[in-house]
Amino acid sequence: MSQYEQDVLLELARWQKKMKQRPSLINKLSKGLQTRVNKIIPEKVHEVFTTAIKQMVRGVLAGSGFTNPKPLHAVTFLTREMAARQKIKVYRNTATAEGAITGAGGILLGLADFPLWLTVKIKMLFEIAAVYGFDVNDYKERLYILHIFQLTFSSQKGRQQTYAIIEDWDKYVNTLPATMQEFDWRNFQQEYRDYIDLAKLLQLVPGIGAVVGAYVNHKLTEKLGEFAMQAYRMRVMNSLELKPLT
Repeated sequence: MSQYEQDVLLELARWQKKMKQRPSLINKLSKGLQTRVNKIIPEKVHEVFTTAIKQMVRGVLAGSGFTNPKPLHAVTFLTREMAARQKIKVYRNTATAEGAITGAGGILLGLADFPLWLTVKIKMLFEIAAVYGFDVNDYKERLYILHIFQLTFSSQKGRQQTYAIIEDWDKYVNTLPATMQEFDWRNFQQEYRDYIDLAKLLQLVPGIGAVVGAYVNHKLTEKLGEFAMQAYRMRVMNSLELKPLT
């Protein structure tokens, strides 16, 4: 095992510990605050968010509207890691620019940012999956992508539940049918909306929308990329049966 792989295993172990942590008092208070905020958000805004997420989920599960990159094979783990970081950088910069432009355009463009940003993030996850050697033509791999998405943008309680699934993914997928007919997109979109609603609403405020849009898109796209790397590292390391040296 190389020193780099050993460092990755230690980093992965720390990340896994965070995923399993119980919700803190701050987590619980934040969730309660967001629930109250949701009640004062105009219904039209809720409809835009919900429709965008629903269409995105259905598109991912059906494999439509997204290019399926070819998985990388016969390359070193370090090569995969470098390629994944490059993908994150490209899509993060794209999301940042897109957020700044739509944020500067007022409410209509601000609302348009939401489905555009969703598409950027999902395309990034497809690319990262391929970098680690996974074929997104398989609907089960696309379902894994949605779980990564949900893991990243959930409350700590929701994160615990999602992590429990992906931690033992190989066992979980054996319980799935040959094709996916249903997905709990309602819970998916609610957790996601609760996580980012307040930040994205600030993007609609005249004068600060461009700055907020660029910042939020940059930080959250980067976070999604980092979570994706950890989630795929976990599967690769498990398949190789590698454990941290003690």
